Amino acid sequence: MTSPDSNPMIRTIDMRVDYDDTTAVQDMNLSIEAGEVFGLIGPNGAGKTSTIRVLATLLEPTYGDVYIGGFDVAEQADEVHKILGYMPDLAPVYDDLRVWEFLDLFAAAHFVSKRARRERIDDLLQRVDLFAKRDAMAGTLSRGMKQRVCLAKTLLHDPQVLLLDEPASGIDPMGRIQMRDLLRELGRDGKTVLISSHILTEMSEFCTSVGIMEKGRLVLSGRVDDIIREMHAYRKLTVELIDVPANLVEIATAHSHVTAAVSTDHRLEIDFAGGDEDAADLLAHLLRERVPVKAFYEAKTSVEDILMKLDVREVS
Repeated sequence: MTSPDSNPMIRTIDMRVDYDDTTAVQDMNLSIEAGEVFGLIGPNGAGKTSTIRVLATLLEPTYGDVYIGGFDVAEQADEVHKILGYMPDLAPVYDDLRVWEFLDLFAAAHFVSKRARRERIDDLLQRVDLFAKRDAMAGTLSRGMKQRVCLAKTLLHDPQVLLLDEPASGIDPMGRIQMRDLLRELGRDGKTVLISSHILTEMSEFCTSVGIMEKGRLVLSGRVDDIIREMHAYRKLTVELIDVPANLVEIATAHSHVTAAVSTDHRLEIDFAGGDEDAADLLAHLLRERVPVKAFYEAKTSVEDILMKLDVREVS
């Protein structure tokens, strides 16, 4: 049967995963809309891989309901497989096949027509920057290159939903940048991407929404901008200074939208309750008071800041 609310591309209702006496995932209620690049974040052992394995139909939850694209994962697995691409951590490749042969094998398994396979394979190798390795034996590739080949394999049947478990594992910095850009492109194309990682810098630059797990529980979930607004009652403005007037804090707090200000080492940190026009007015106010401003900007909250504020660090 289909979910009563089939709008989310990924949805779990009270999902729980037990291994004997250990609970890996507890009471997870997750909803991810189409086109989201969703970062599932948490320490090693937090339950991320168990969650992804359930979504990929590889693991049956102890209880709860799970839907992909409106299809019930337990009862409509064949339909789920048609729209789903899954890449596990350290996905294997067949060392005795050439790169194109490896991809051709899986393209055939996904019923991609023989006529369309070569064009599809070459296009994906271009996208993961491995076209030059098309005829190389897969076993000769570096670990990072193998990861990128497996990402290409995951995209062969043009899935609507992608589940990527630690996809940047072993990839060099340039490869991480390329993967980041590809994930952004997939989101723009309307794909729904769930990507797990315990490395926050991999996630903060391209995720549109996040879920933070700790000890098997989803402690926070939502769009990044919405979470930041909920966590901070005020905008955070930073003013860098050439020199620090003695009455700097008094000058700043005289503005009606400044709720607090702290001055430290040629820098003024401001809690600000106004909009963009009010911020421009604050800058004009500082300049009128002859404050020697070198830089004036809003401090952006990152995914790392969210995690630190929640103090999520324990491993289940």
